[in-house]
Amino acid sequence: MYRFLSALIALSSLQACGGECDFAHSMCGAQAPGDVVIGILMPCHNKVTALGKRIRPESYDCSDFHLTSFMRSLAVIHEIEQINAADFLPGVRLGYMMCDTCSFASTALQNVEYMLAVNRSLNVDCDYSDFRPRVKIILGALYSEVSIAVARLLSVYMIPLLSSTSSAQDLSDKRRYPGFLRTIPSDKHQTEALGQVMHHFGWNWVGVVYGDDEYGSAAFQSFLKNAEENSVCLNYKEVLPDYLDNSQSLPRIKQVAERIRSSTARVVLLILKEGLVEALFKEMIRTNTSRTWIASDAWSRSRSIAQMEGINKVGDILGFTFVTGKNESFDKYLKNLRVTPGGYNHFIEEYKNLRFNCTPECFSDKAPSYCPSPYELKMKADNACNFKDPQEQNDDHLVTALDTSDAFLHRLAVWATANALKKLLKCNGSSCLGEINFPPWKLLEELKKVQFEFENSSFFFDNNGDFEDYYNLIIWEKDGDHRRFLKIGNYHVLNKQIKLEIKDFIWFSTANTTIPQSRCSERCTPGSFKKILNASCCHNCTLCGWTQCKQRKESFLRWSDPLPIILTAAAVFGILLLLVTFIIFLLNRNSPPMKRAEVRLSCVMMAGLSVSFVSVIWFMGKPNVHLCRARQVMYALGFTLCVSCVLVKAFRTFLAFLPFGQLTSRRLHKLYKPLVIVIVITSLQGVICLLWLIFDSPDIDDTPPSPQSMKQVIHCREGHTYIGFGIMLSYIALLALVGFLLAFKGRKVPQEFSETGNIIFSMLMYLFVWVCFIPVYIMNNESGTTVQASAILVSSYGIIFCHFSPKCYQVLWKSNTETLERILNKWRAISSPKHDVVTEINIDFPRVTLSSEKSDSFIISSTSPKLCSSGTLCISSYTTLVTKRKMARTRSISC
Repeated sequence: MYRFLSALIALSSLQACGGECDFAHSMCGAQAPGDVVIGILMPCHNKVTALGKRIRPESYDCSDFHLTSFMRSLAVIHEIEQINAADFLPGVRLGYMMCDTCSFASTALQNVEYMLAVNRSLNVDCDYSDFRPRVKIILGALYSEVSIAVARLLSVYMIPLLSSTSSAQDLSDKRRYPGFLRTIPSDKHQTEALGQVMHHFGWNWVGVVYGDDEYGSAAFQSFLKNAEENSVCLNYKEVLPDYLDNSQSLPRIKQVAERIRSSTARVVLLILKEGLVEALFKEMIRTNTSRTWIASDAWSRSRSIAQMEGINKVGDILGFTFVTGKNESFDKYLKNLRVTPGGYNHFIEEYKNLRFNCTPECFSDKAPSYCPSPYELKMKADNACNFKDPQEQNDDHLVTALDTSDAFLHRLAVWATANALKKLLKCNGSSCLGEINFPPWKLLEELKKVQFEFENSSFFFDNNGDFEDYYNLIIWEKDGDHRRFLKIGNYHVLNKQIKLEIKDFIWFSTANTTIPQSRCSERCTPGSFKKILNASCCHNCTLCGWTQCKQRKESFLRWSDPLPIILTAAAVFGILLLLVTFIIFLLNRNSPPMKRAEVRLSCVMMAGLSVSFVSVIWFMGKPNVHLCRARQVMYALGFTLCVSCVLVKAFRTFLAFLPFGQLTSRRLHKLYKPLVIVIVITSLQGVICLLWLIFDSPDIDDTPPSPQSMKQVIHCREGHTYIGFGIMLSYIALLALVGFLLAFKGRKVPQEFSETGNIIFSMLMYLFVWVCFIPVYIMNNESGTTVQASAILVSSYGIIFCHFSPKCYQVLWKSNTETLERILNKWRAISSPKHDVVTEINIDFPRVTLSSEKSDSFIISSTSPKLCSSGTLCISSYTTLVTKRKMARTRSISC
């Protein structure tokens, strides 16, 4: 298989030399045969020449050799060779096909077409499930703009595109880019880190310069959101065209440089590609302009910028970088560059020609047109003219001129691919049993699930296809006339926190090496106050007319103020009222009204209301975290206990007096377990409160007052999201609503049989009070404490006066005698429609006095009603009411 592919590639190369288009040499200039071929998309050149003058679909002409990207592509090739040498995939050899994107999306798309072509053609099908191109996965591209274009095309075939540098947030959208993965975090996390580092150093007045490509525009929009969250304001924003020739870009760069010089912002964020930053810094160096620069990941470790002449004049530079790691084997490979056996690499040939070819005429003032650009001439070795054959030469230039640790993530991408292939091909210690020529979408599925170890760390892709790792925070410190990178901290993606490891580093842009200042307005001195201008970060300092500043007055419900005294007195009076009610219920527990009121349930209700009244007291005084939590939990559990008892009473009436079929009736009877219902309902509220305290606990609101306010309101915040607070209140409201509906369903039952009227009015009052509470609480958060305490009091008093007061009145001032016949007549009257004529079957109900002084039970006959020992009315036999329209049969359920 290996020899066959070698011969096939060689034949294709020969055909290309004599054919119409030598595409392999011009664009896809590095290949090596293998059983599974990996595509590599890297910009070995910085730009396409004369792109603005292109009028026909001719081949692209690329220029400006990109040394850093070339080194990264060599890292991928070296790692593939290492995997093959280690026999990581037994019996399977990895090959590669490397194409040059020239930092241009259209070129990259042309490269992809070449990679996917079968016999120099790319067929159009309805279903690509069995599409089997020679390239199974593509590693790249360098820039997000190119990756976005390529990922859209590859999504048609579901071929994986694995990048180690494209960080645009849009690429996390799996609906648009289902086959894209990356070994770095999304830009969403980087902009969060940028906002935090500005807040940490106290920079609230910054300028931003970004490119007009997808990477720059998306990163800028994401930064705006995070800047606002960190109280950072923008002095200006400038856009540089992403792809312009030098003749066109230079005037625009000078305009941006002038904007930076004239601005009062001393900190500038640059979300640009490396080449644009280098051009901008040349202008800054020329005009001797110093600022504090914050670098995006695209250039934060650029060795070419760090070694610019005069780089120390631009000021401090800091930024975030991805994870890096040195590899001695790779450094050794770069010092002894060679082509993979059986393959070819025209990019290595081009590099060696630039490095070792003798061209002294190119250094003259009138250099010939065929000479490399000034940037490329910097690569020329001092002893280039001493060599006869440049292709036979090697040195350590790539190791010394570049930071080879930047290639860590590219090596990581190769190992992620290899581990996914090992799963897909079912490799064991001696062989791989899976199908070699598989459709690429199968490899994509394995990549999404892969989890592997690399250099003592574990890696895997999240649901968005990203690595959730961390960023290194670096500062560019002086190293003679150049700069070197010093790691001073990191930012973890998961916990979203910046951690500084070195705090005493030196700042160069300030005379005394202190932290540079970049604020729209200086802090006001004592004796003046802030007057906010258009931007929230800007203000004028206006003299107060006083000789000294006054401290803000703390505002909370003080015990000595009239309102807290009134609220506390109302809570204490409510507790005393409940105590009196409890004594009345206890002394008259054998009377029929009290028996019908279920004394035990009523006492539990009083206990719950007492806890609610006590919680009101904790709303007074200066709040602290413990009081904020205790008062809400006490109210939640106390009132839930009370409402659960009301719900049991309503459910009892619902079961006893509403007609059901016998089967339904028996099933509903099994649900009537008062003690169990009360415990379960209250326990559920306890679980809600526990989760609330764990995940979003109430605390003291730390929102600062406006600069003009002389009052600092100290009050509780019911969690950062208020979700737990809302669920707690909604749960009680749901119980109250269910109790109201059950009671409303049995509203025609006489009060002698039930408490439906009491339940209806008490639950209606509760719902009305809290429906009014919510909008007032939201609109005026500062008075939320007073509003909630008042709502608790009103709803608690509503239950006392609507539920308990009528029973106390019946016991103390109303006669306790009532004839059974009169009670049953009432029941018949309200149970029948007014226009129906009711005819009774001959049942003689004797007059019975319902008095607590008499025996607890009177058995009239086997077909007569009786008064049970519990004091409630039971009908032991059926009472049949015949109407013109129907026959209704009712029966009591329990005593």
